[in-house]
Amino acid sequence: MDKKSDIGLIGLAVMGENLALNIESKGFTVSVYNRTISKVDKLIEGRAKGKNFIGTHSMEEFIKSIKQPRKIILMVKAGKPVDAVIDEIIPHLSKGDILIDGGNTYFKDTERRLKKVEEKGLMYIGTGVSGGEEGALKGPSIMPGGHKEAYEELAPILTKIAAQVKGEPCCDYMGPGGAGHYVKMVHNGIEYSIMQTIVEAYDFMKDVLNLSAKEQARLFSKWNDDVLGSYLIEITGKILAKVDKETGKAIVDLILDEASQKGTGKWTSQNAMDLGVPIPSIDAAVQARFISAYKTERVKASKILSGPEIEFAGDKDKFVEMVHDALYASEILAYAQGLSLLTEASKQYKFNLNIGNIAKIWRGGCIIRSKLLGSITEAYENNPELPNLLFDEHFSGILNTRQDALRKVVQMANKCGIPFMVTGTSLAYYDSYRKERLPANLIQGQRDYFGAHTYKRIDKEGIFHTEW
Repeated sequence: MDKKSDIGLIGLAVMGENLALNIESKGFTVSVYNRTISKVDKLIEGRAKGKNFIGTHSMEEFIKSIKQPRKIILMVKAGKPVDAVIDEIIPHLSKGDILIDGGNTYFKDTERRLKKVEEKGLMYIGTGVSGGEEGALKGPSIMPGGHKEAYEELAPILTKIAAQVKGEPCCDYMGPGGAGHYVKMVHNGIEYSIMQTIVEAYDFMKDVLNLSAKEQARLFSKWNDDVLGSYLIEITGKILAKVDKETGKAIVDLILDEASQKGTGKWTSQNAMDLGVPIPSIDAAVQARFISAYKTERVKASKILSGPEIEFAGDKDKFVEMVHDALYASEILAYAQGLSLLTEASKQYKFNLNIGNIAKIWRGGCIIRSKLLGSITEAYENNPELPNLLFDEHFSGILNTRQDALRKVVQMANKCGIPFMVTGTSLAYYDSYRKERLPANLIQGQRDYFGAHTYKRIDKEGIFHTEW
């Protein structure tokens, strides 16, 4: 084979195929391989026809088609399939070749694989890629971590295929080991929280304010032009506006209310518990998806468990404004919790994360891209040692002025029996974080009573125990 490619890609599901097309569109030749060979042929004869692609039918042919040092992106399903591909490909590689895992991989698996390929003289980059199918094709947010020298070799490609905001690529080196996949994991945790607080606002306006999907579509479209502007707000408006051609009803009203998940939100919650970092809004968002899956039980429970009658006699327009401000506050609190987890993880795992840079590369391409991220970037550029976003004057000011709306909306939701798992939890997080003295003193008293676990005092140094 005379012609050699600049980079290879294994895995031609939608994300892999779109990413390959993105890379080729930026002036690179791409080798592609898939275990199901027909997918290779379909791409080469279809969307890739006449373009700079090399389609291959075996792993050996694929490896030989790539320039050395080889750069190979794995876009295969997370878990055992990644290990299987690595085991198959290693015997064909040469010292200095680079493997890039672009899937939603658990960061500790990335670190295990990095050590494994390192022993073979190879380099490894665990890369978070966010933006969905469209982002993969047109420019995602890219979060690479692992071998720094490998990233430097890859940077000319990754920075070109990433989303661009104000002339800057939404791609930067995150840190060593599993840092890249860790950052993507937390990105997804924040995504869970923001998605849930949006749907809670939708649910409140539907059941309490009696707004139709069409009316809400107009609201979300309007909100996308103000401080709430974001990808998730934008698509929410479009989803609510979509009408089913067969029934004439809003499609959202016909979708079964069971939310699926791929596990990244759960990983975020589990890891935060391991590190002792409070991210209750993200935890609640994961739980909200779990309870949505209990559809059969919920249908039965709705027949036997009572709740309050929904009665609203207030100013509807005024409450819509309060829902807007409550949603704004909840989104800020979601970012604050996720970024505080990144801050602590950076210390404990020695990732040396640059939180400002992370916020910067999230401004475009990714699912949680929003206008807020510009101000978040500035907050961490002004103070890289910021322990929590809530200490930034800009954001503390927003929450100080919006918290009243958040309280009133949560209060009305509780009064009407509307579940506010994330929005209500976000308010509790805010109140807990701002409270100088929490009732944990009584917990320590209880622990000392039943288990002699001891306690500290506020009036003197030392460790104490009481004979209760």
